[in-house]
Amino acid sequence: MKKNSSNVLLQTLNGISRITLNTPKSYNTLSFDMLNSLISTFKKLDIDNKTKVIIIEGAGNGFCAGHDLKEINSLKKKIKYKELFHLCSRLMLQIVNGKKPVIAKIHGAAFAAGCQLVASCDLAISSEDAIFATPGVNIGLFCSTPMVAISRKISRKRIMKMLLTGDPIDAQYAKEIGLINDSCPTINLENKVLKLAEKIASKSNLLIKMGKKTFYKQLDMPLVKAYQYTSQVMTENMMFLDAQEGINAFLEKRKPKWKNK
Repeated sequence: MKKNSSNVLLQTLNGISRITLNTPKSYNTLSFDMLNSLISTFKKLDIDNKTKVIIIEGAGNGFCAGHDLKEINSLKKKIKYKELFHLCSRLMLQIVNGKKPVIAKIHGAAFAAGCQLVASCDLAISSEDAIFATPGVNIGLFCSTPMVAISRKISRKRIMKMLLTGDPIDAQYAKEIGLINDSCPTINLENKVLKLAEKIASKSNLLIKMGKKTFYKQLDMPLVKAYQYTSQVMTENMMFLDAQEGINAFLEKRKPKWKNK
């Protein structure tokens, strides 16, 4: 599957779908058009049987600078602001609630809603020169919606410092606080992300879907309820043909042949 539009590029190969934010002149800002295109693309990939894992990246000099401030400045009406921020929230929820694992591949800047996008993805790897920030406080627009995703990935005091100062953090610190999984030299970024995607794509697709859903669902449960829920999930998991195949393959010291059933 290969699809190109004015603001989003999409290509699928060997179970890996790549979404590229393609408005480099605006630093891939999350305009109304971009948000609608991304939501539509993620929805399509969610029901695409060929897609096992998704990589999202930005064209040009950076990942994503957040919302388009020129567009925001032109809206003027409260109802339009509300529509924009609700649309952005829909994108983030689509990523979290989707069936396919999403890897953010970051270079350059990931600011405000761009940093929110990184935090919303299941995994994130950046170049060593990438920078992350929630700088809304500097322009009178506190990063309230970005903090929802980011505060669920890093500790309160660390996100509060980012929110209250607007200061950027580098890739090394972003890794230390858990905003990203890892960083590497720019020259190695493509290979590192691709290897991670290929490893995930090699697993049982059915199992990965179930695991992602279970992970996010149990996070908001009290401890006792979480154990009850995940015990039931594991019980159902044991009835999968892939569970039987995986255990047999381990015992027989061979690679499993997944049936996705």
